[in-house]
Amino acid sequence: MMETIHRVLRQGVRSVSAAAVLAVAACAPQTTAPVQVQSSTPTVTYKYQNDQQLLDVNQNAAAFCSRYQAVPQAVDFSDNPDGSKAVVFNCEQAVTPSPQQMQTNSSLTYTYGTDAELLAAQRNAQAYCMNGGQSQMSSEIAPNPDGTKTIMFKCNGP
Repeated sequence: MMETIHRVLRQGVRSVSAAAVLAVAACAPQTTAPVQVQSSTPTVTYKYQNDQQLLDVNQNAAAFCSRYQAVPQAVDFSDNPDGSKAVVFNCEQAVTPSPQQMQTNSSLTYTYGTDAELLAAQRNAQAYCMNGGQSQMSSEIAPNPDGTKTIMFKCNGP
């Protein structure tokens, strides 16, 4: 009789073990092709004090983003407690300006009132110069009586 009880218990344990294996197999993830669920754009943050430094950090951001075959896009500006400012750049895929934008900005002179407008002017001037086969650019900033500033860009050499 004891032997019968042990046999029944062994069969019960085997049945439970088999059921557990089947349950685990049913819960195991099925192998499928990978699916992207999230993407992160490379970003870089710089501190600066004035307009010329902002233009310089934009060039640094361009060098950083070039590793990703992208261009910098300023997405956030902030003031720091020490009096400096900070700008956060996302590395975005380059967009070539339309011919209409190029004609509008062909003088390479821009009036701006904010840091974002200054960077947009620099980006447009860079695109204009690059489309003309000139990768170097110089600039000069002048204040205006109404509180805005004017920046003039000049395309230089290859």
